[in-house]
Amino acid sequence: MEVNWVDGFEIRVTVDSGTAVISANREGLLSLAEQLAALADGQPGDHIHYDELTSLEEGSAELIIERIS
Repeated sequence: MEVNWVDGFEIRVTVDSGTAVISANREGLLSLAEQLAALADGQPGDHIHYDELTSLEEGSAELIIERIS
């Protein structure tokens, strides 16, 4: 699956007391929306792995979103 990003995206993932919080600017939200739509059109088991080395702001928690059915 191809993962596309809108120029200027910023996304941060934090976990506070067991609650995951995804914070993003407009470009980040548009990027996530496109990626989630592509994931929805994929196959069960497809997933997107987000981390600070590839897409998230420094200090972010890793996030994996997986299609299950």
